[in-house]
Amino acid sequence: MKFLVDMPLSKALVRWLTSQGHDTVHAAEVGLHPRLLALAHAAEPSLILFRGGNWSEADVIDRISAVLDVVKERELQQSILVIERDRVRRRRLPIEK
Repeated sequence: MKFLVDMPLSKALVRWLTSQGHDTVHAAEVGLHPRLLALAHAAEPSLILFRGGNWSEADVIDRISAVLDVVKERELQQSILVIERDRVRRRRLPIEK
């Protein structure tokens, strides 16, 4: 699976996802700002957002690991996943008005 990690998440998450066998890059490395997905009505790339306070690197890795254990790859495709401490929400791309 491919991941684009956005700010303010650290490059430690990139390293962890890569170690799990995923093709991962940090947005800072490619000069992208994924928030533009909605404005462009883009269908990809999929995006995972963390909401709900300060997340430590360990918190992010633990939570995404748990989510990836239960969410199938096809459910992540063309989606924005919003991960909170107590729930996960999914919105399909492209986002229409």
